[in-house]
Amino acid sequence: MIRWLLGPIGLCLAAMQGLAADPVTIGVGYLGVAGTRSTLSLVEQPADNDGIAGAKLAIEDNNTTGKFLNQRFVLEERRIKEGEDVVQAATALAEHNGFIITDLPADALLKVADALRNRGTLLFNAGAIDERLREADCRANVIHSAPTRSMLADALGQYLVWKRWPRWLLVVGSHDEDKLYADALRRAATRFGAKIVQERTFEDTGGARRTDSGVTLIQRQMPVFTQAAPAYDVLVAADESEVFAAYLPYRTWDPRPVAGSAGLVPRSWDAAQDQWGATQMQNRFMKLNSRRMTALDMQAWTAVRMIGEATSRTNSGDVKKVTDFIKGPDFSVAAFKGTKLTLRDWNLQLRQPILLVDGRMVVSVSPQEGFLHQVSELDTLGYDRPESKCKLK
Repeated sequence: MIRWLLGPIGLCLAAMQGLAADPVTIGVGYLGVAGTRSTLSLVEQPADNDGIAGAKLAIEDNNTTGKFLNQRFVLEERRIKEGEDVVQAATALAEHNGFIITDLPADALLKVADALRNRGTLLFNAGAIDERLREADCRANVIHSAPTRSMLADALGQYLVWKRWPRWLLVVGSHDEDKLYADALRRAATRFGAKIVQERTFEDTGGARRTDSGVTLIQRQMPVFTQAAPAYDVLVAADESEVFAAYLPYRTWDPRPVAGSAGLVPRSWDAAQDQWGATQMQNRFMKLNSRRMTALDMQAWTAVRMIGEATSRTNSGDVKKVTDFIKGPDFSVAAFKGTKLTLRDWNLQLRQPILLVDGRMVVSVSPQEGFLHQVSELDTLGYDRPESKCKLK
């Protein structure tokens, strides 16, 4: 009798073990550009695995939960070399991955989004901060975990106004991306009641950035460049191209703080972030990668965690079910920022606080106290629903 009773139990245990051995596999692709761009500071050179390292950590996190739900997450990376067909690479990734995290320039991302539209693949933009990707060129199959330039500029603008530093000297680089950031800073100034007392352009004339006599030349050049400006409270630099902004702090003619692309910088994440349980995240990342976590790492981590959160909540790896849930009203994701992050349904931009950092510490976090909104204070950062030109397609 005892042996007879053990028979069904053994069969049940075997069935459970068989089920656990055959989990639902959820493929996540990562599509980026090969190589890294050198920065002015030798201590801030981007790592070869910038971004993908955050995605890999999130895959581990997803699998920690996934083992209890019979789900298994796998990550496939593809890097695009110069001259390589980005659409072809994305299509190859989409063969085995229903979700793709991207770190691509805006034009390349749009090509991929349009090419994969009919396949049902869901893209997560972890790298491009261009406003147009959430506005006139928005796509229904692209979710944005990276913040926009306007979100970054508004976060900075709120703090400067809160500090009662309303008079800004704006210095703009000569490259296109510098001008786009300058547009966002002008908008922030108008929106929050600051005044740009003067604008100056720093022309990139090329040549070597680092020479034996560089310090002497810079020490003479920057004071002269910032001389004779109208009275201002803070110098705000728009230098995404990494040409001049890092040389501004402590070298301006007038003793004034620097913000924007140097000095006080708005970022989605920083290695100094230690609030809201972030220390354990930073320590885990350091243990795996022997370096600090960057904003791009965090944006990729968040994108993969959005997938993990949605698959666990729906108990499904079906791309359409997961996509519908992420776009729905019940979705949120935790990201060590003191509040749950949700999606703006009108342009698929992830709402998120922005850190203001000085290279060593987190100085503040925006949105700032007193900047209110009828739906979410996070919507005081960037373009709000009434301002949006996005028509998802």
